[in-house]
Order: sequence, then C-alpha cells, then structure tokens
Amino acid sequence: MATWNASSPTASPCRLVSSRRRTEAPPRRPSSESPPRRKMKSMAEIMAKSKPVLEKEQDDSYSDVTCEKCGSGDGDDELLLCDKCDRGFHMKCLRPIMVRVPIGPWLCVDCSDQRPVRRLSQKKILHFFRIEKEIDRTEKMLLSQEETRKPRRRSCSLTVKKRRRKLLPLVPSEDPDQRLTQMGTLATALTALGIKYSDDLTYVPGMAPRSANQSKFEKGGMQVLSKEDLETLEQCRAMYRRGECPPLVVVFDPLEGYTVEADGPIKDFTFIAEYTGDVDYLKNREKDDCDSIMTLLLSEDPSKTLVICPDKYGNIARFINGINNHNRFSKKKQNCKCVRYSINGECRVLLVATRDISKGERLYYDYNGYEHEYPTHHFL
Repeated sequence: MATWNASSPTASPCRLVSSRRRTEAPPRRPSSESPPRRKMKSMAEIMAKSKPVLEKEQDDSYSDVTCEKCGSGDGDDELLLCDKCDRGFHMKCLRPIMVRVPIGPWLCVDCSDQRPVRRLSQKKILHFFRIEKEIDRTEKMLLSQEETRKPRRRSCSLTVKKRRRKLLPLVPSEDPDQRLTQMGTLATALTALGIKYSDDLTYVPGMAPRSANQSKFEKGGMQVLSKEDLETLEQCRAMYRRGECPPLVVVFDPLEGYTVEADGPIKDFTFIAEYTGDVDYLKNREKDDCDSIMTLLLSEDPSKTLVICPDKYGNIARFINGINNHNRFSKKKQNCKCVRYSINGECRVLLVATRDISKGERLYYDYNGYEHEYPTHHFL
C-alpha cells in the first residue's frame, strides 16, 4: 500500500489544520481616526486636591420630644406639641384627657391665656339663668295638690301587664342659699368655657333648621313620651325657671375636668336635665373636635342625621361625664342614661337616673348608647 511522504518533492501541497480552536481575539490595529487615550489621575491625586464636604444634618429636632407628664416618647400619633413652647404631651396624660386630636393650633395649660373665673354674685347668677321673679311654691304645696286628686278606678283584668315606669320630677334642695351655690357652680363652669346657658334646643342659621327635627324621620321609629311624663317634664322646666334646680354641683377634677356631683339624694328614674345645644347635621360635624356631641336623630339617609352640639349653648348636661366601655369596673359607675323621646313630633334627649344616687356621688352615663362609635378607651 502506497503512503504519502511530506518530504517528497512530488507530493501535492496540503495545509495542516490544528485541533486546538482559537479563543482570543486578534490584536486590534490602532486607527488613525480614534482619539488619543487620556491619562487618568490617581485617586491619591484627586483626594489631595479635593475640598472636604460637610454633611448637612437632617432636621430631627422633634425626634427626641418626650411627654412632659410621663417622660416617655412612645406613641407619636398621640403626642401633642404646644404651638408656643414646643413641649410634648400625650393625649392620655393631659388632665382632662383629650379623646381626639384638636383641629388647628393647640396650646398647653401653661401657655394658654385662660384666666380664672371670678365667683358670681347672687344677682348675676339670677340674671345668668333668667330666673323669673315669682312667688316660691314649696314642695309641700305641690304634694298637697297631688294628694287632693281623686285616684282613678281601674277595671281588674286577668292578664298581667308590665308596669310602665313613670318619670319622677326633680326634688330641689330646700335651702335657697344651697340652691344658689349649686347654680353658681354651673354658671362658673359655663363662663369658663365661653358657653351661654340655654335650656332649649337652639337653631342657628347655617345649621339644621327646626323643620329637619322631626321624629318621623327616625330610623325604626322613636318612642313617644306619654302624657303623664310630659306633664312631669313641663313641671320640671317651670321649676328651672323659678330657680329650683336639681341638687347638682359642677366641680373641677384634675383628671376628668369639669364633672357633676350630686348635692343631695336622687331617686331612680328621676328627670335630671334635657340635653341642649345647637342642632346641626352630622355631616357638618364629622371633623369637629367637640367631645360632647349628642345624637338627636338617626335617619335612614345619613345626610339627614342630626346631632346636638353644646359648644356655644348648653346646660348642666354638658358636664356629665361618660364611662369607659372597655372597662367592666367603669361600667359599674353608670347611674344615669340618655333617652330619646318624640315630644310633639320633635326629637328630644332627656337625662334620667337609672338607680338611686346618693349625695357626693358623681354622675356618669354611656356615651355609646346607640352607635358604639365614640372612643372611650382613654376614659377613667
């Protein structure tokens, strides 16, 4: 068999291919059109010629604010800053406790210019409550008139009906000086808050008109005040006009603010006061920081729901505090309630005692009697 010899001159030319593949790119020829390469400076040269830059500190002047009462900085969403001295206070550490964040500027107690109210004289107290100058009728005369009425005969029935509780009239203190002192405490508290005394619902232009306050708009209907209870209510209102107020005093507590105490015994289901103030639509008061707004009318249409706002006009009902719905021990303090009645086709709110109240006991009722939306977890 013939073999091919590479050294043979007669051998045909042939190119040998290596089995190793080329993995590197061939060197690039320099082009005459490319720009010349720049000479880069070293980092040491750059740092030697560069000027030092001072970092600007971030404005964290409020990051280290703590509460002046408890000394803690926790709970930023509940920490209020005074717009004058920039000191911080927790809403729950303030006395009285603040339930909602105030709208607009807020000043602490030291920076506010609230001056102490002077004690009112007897003449000013009588003028403040617009007490009529009439001949005083004693409680004995009223009781004697009731005793002279002949009792009605009722036919006996085999069916046992639930006995309806009758609204009891208030029993004022017998001592005129004591009644004057009681009215003086209320007048002082109302004057300190800039509230005018009113024992009726007020309708101000720009708010809800009186035609909007109709009990027929109530969702599910509203209970009608009976004729006997209506007579009791009118009797109590006449006593108010004569200066015969219920045995109650308004006192200032460092923890609860203004509150109401019984200055004499009060029996169960006794009429205490009617909740009064400006009548307005709820939609206009959704962002209001007033902590004493009372529901007057719950309508199917939320835009027609009415509330009572005692921030400009009010009476002693404005100072009765609420209980903490989240604390079972606080619920035991409740001794009165707010009841909504239909009186002559209009909605009214009456405060009634739910049990016997002794002298010196403070009055409390449930703020969440209907909607269960009022934040009471900070209440004592």
